[in-house]
Amino acid sequence: NKPSMLKPEGCDVHRMTSWGENSVAALEALAGAVKASARDVKPQALAELVKPTGALTFASIAQAIACAIPENAIMVDESLTTGRGFFPPTAAAAPHDWLQNMGGSIGFSTPLSIGAAIACPDRKVITMVGDGSAMYTIQSLWTQARENLDIVTIVFANRIYQILRGEFDNVGAGEPGQRANDMLRLDRPTLDFVALAKGMGVPGRAVTNADEFNKALAEAVAEPGPRLIEVQM
Repeated sequence: NKPSMLKPEGCDVHRMTSWGENSVAALEALAGAVKASARDVKPQALAELVKPTGALTFASIAQAIACAIPENAIMVDESLTTGRGFFPPTAAAAPHDWLQNMGGSIGFSTPLSIGAAIACPDRKVITMVGDGSAMYTIQSLWTQARENLDIVTIVFANRIYQILRGEFDNVGAGEPGQRANDMLRLDRPTLDFVALAKGMGVPGRAVTNADEFNKALAEAVAEPGPRLIEVQM
């Protein structure tokens, strides 16, 4: 019974425009109705894109990906806990599209990347997914190989369903017990995504630091066809 934090109690939400309507014209009409004055708007400063070095952190992972995004790429994001800081650095990356989950499901990204690659065969697709989410639809790698789709799959291997672990706190369930925690772990046995990819016909490599990640990203983006990078965190 934890209350929603999206809007305060008693707040009414009014939709100004719907899909397919002219949002710019609606905003101009609203500005005229409230007699808003014209002013110069200072654009938000973009992050400087510098390839990271050293240890893999949430910040260095985000920076490495931002530096590697090719122009007109399609980014499929199911990075969950790893990707919470992706938007500031990637705002300065080459122009790209970003596909995000619209609900609370996990496991959608690798099938979605297949659809994106088939719909736009002339564009590089880069999929970012957690190790737990990847296991829901791991067979997507076989389809990528079968159809020779131009997809780079980046698996963030933190060896736990961290997003579900966080939900214990979010719903106010308190500290989970040992058995509950055990159900969320992915280290008994440890998953080998490079071996899983190889078994389905997709070349892969594992990285353990930012320098290796930069190199793996550059090579995967430059080569056509499916590739997998396991980011060991």
